Formats: sequence, structure tokens, C-alpha cells
Amino acid sequence: MPERYTLGHHESVLRSHRWRTAENSASYLLPHLRPGMNVLDVGSGPGTITVDLARIVFPGKVIGIDASEAVVAEATEHARELGVANVEFRVADAYDTGFEPGSFDVVHAHQVLQHLARPVEALAAWRVLVAPDGLVAARDCDYVGSVIHPETQGIRDWRDSYVALARSNGGNPDAGRRMKGWAREAGFTDVTATASLWTWSDDPTREWWGGLWADRAVESEYATGVIESGIGDRALLDSVRDGWRGWRDDHDAIMLMPHGEIIARG
Repeated sequence: MPERYTLGHHESVLRSHRWRTAENSASYLLPHLRPGMNVLDVGSGPGTITVDLARIVFPGKVIGIDASEAVVAEATEHARELGVANVEFRVADAYDTGFEPGSFDVVHAHQVLQHLARPVEALAAWRVLVAPDGLVAARDCDYVGSVIHPETQGIRDWRDSYVALARSNGGNPDAGRRMKGWAREAGFTDVTATASLWTWSDDPTREWWGGLWADRAVESEYATGVIESGIGDRALLDSVRDGWRGWRDDHDAIMLMPHGEIIARG
């Protein structure tokens, strides 16, 4: 099945990616890290998590890979500005990274598997890249299981259209609940599955999350994809934008985004 990145790299998408840190997006992994480890970060985006990991495992080396040349360039500049020298960013493919078997102690992927048409194949490839005592760590959200209040028509239009578009693009918008099974299918013999939530409720976080999705609704690759796929039209996108604006401005509103997490060995 062909793949297409549902969100793209519009500024409203990178705005949320830049917010991510090891603490708010990879806390399940942190107890397993130690200085001197070599780490591969698959789908490293603008590099905020990757640079955090590099600081933790110093003097070990961290390599971040992403399919977008522009995003790799941004990540490289981010590391340079912070003076983190034990990290490198490259353009590479998630299925075929170009590294030798056993090259890393840890392979990490945040919000990657949900966008892949062949997640089991990707996990199997990452399994080969870790040393015999190494691990693969992955965290992905579950859009299907998200909890949003109040659930207005615009919010329902958003969820329905996003889930449909992600699936038409070859992705898995309910990846969070599937990763344990995928890892076992990929050949891992020791899989620990956990879960965590992102929560947006107070005024600053509602303003941020609701605002960026209002922008994505009409300006990002999501908007283009909805129209090109026939899933919706401009009126639906306007409904989604207005739904997120209304949610953003409602002091009683809340959103819970569940994530599945795996630490896989063997």
C-alpha cells in the first residue's frame, strides 16, 4: 500500500513537533538510557527530542533520521544553536536506514508507526539494528481513542475526516493500541507495553492546540488531502476549523490524547 504523510510539514505541524521533549514525549524510555549508549532516532523531525536524548547518553552518539531534507536542516541548526555535538541528522528511509546490523543500543521512534503502511516490517528492520542486549522503543498516539469535550459537529468532522484520511494514506490512526502486537509479529520476544496521555485543558494549552489545529484544518497537508481524496470539501474543512476555534475558546473544554508505548527486546 502506498504511503503519504497525512500531516505534512506545514508550520502548524512543526509548531507542535517543536514542543516535544524527551520528558513530555519519551518519559517511558528515559529509565533505560545511560551515558555512552548509541541511539538511532527514527522520524526525528525538528530534533527537539533527539537533542534531549543526546544530552542524556553523552558521550554516546545519537543519529536522527527523517525523510524531509528541510526538517533535517532545521534539526541540525537546532543542535548547533544549543551546542550539542554528539548528535547528527540525516535524510534516510524508516524501512531501510542504511546502517549495519547491531549498530545501536537503542532505536527510538516517536509518532512514526502510525504513518507507516508496513509497521511490522519497520519494527523488524529496527530489531536488526540493535545490539543483542539493545532495545527498540516506540510511542504512538491513538486518534480513534481520543477524548474531546465538548464534541461539537466540527470536532466530529475533524475526527472522522482525519481517521479516514490517515487510513487512505496507508496509516494507522489507532496505532497506539496495536504496537504490542506489531512488535511480537516483528519477532521481538520481550515486549513491555505501557500508556500515557497528553492533556490539553487550561487556557494556554487550549489556545496552542486548538489554534494549531484550526490552522491545519485549512492550510496543511491534511486540508489538501481531505479535498484530493474526496473525503470532504471546503465546507467540511471550514467546519473543522470553526470546531477547533470553538473548543479553544471554551473554558470547560478538554482533550485527552492516549498513547501506546513499547520497549521491545529479543
